[in-house]
Amino acid sequence: MALAAGAERIGESGTGCGVGLAWLASGMRPSARAVSVEREAARVAVATELFADDPRVSVEQAEWTRLHDFAPFDLLVLDGGGQGKDGSPPADPTRLLNPGGILVMDDFAPATAWPPLHAGRPDAARIHWLQHPELRTIEIPLAPDAATLVCVRRHPER
Repeated sequence: MALAAGAERIGESGTGCGVGLAWLASGMRPSARAVSVEREAARVAVATELFADDPRVSVEQAEWTRLHDFAPFDLLVLDGGGQGKDGSPPADPTRLLNPGGILVMDDFAPATAWPPLHAGRPDAARIHWLQHPELRTIEIPLAPDAATLVCVRRHPER
């Protein structure tokens, strides 16, 4: 919610039933706009109804790649694709984020060593984001079994 207060353009993959999007919307400025994409029609229907009275928020039934049509974002939450966790190519932050834009991804287990491991192997998705040359990334442990990555896109001149 706090990150949304500084953003004019917000994107999210994985709307679900709209809980995370509601947190974002509650922190948004009146002039801000948010778009969220969700693959499952039933969830889109629930979230669309939830935000029916908020013209700042739209929910689209689509794969995460549809976010490219609305980019660039000041804040992007990748929860339903684009992280690269499933072995698919991760999102390109230079296409999706404004310089200085923030990218948030959760559902990681906290790293306890380098390289971070997932299922006994190097966690390629997490390593990708931690070492991405266009990002400054930090892992924030939230619980013994939960961590979030927060990335900021570098400014081209820095």
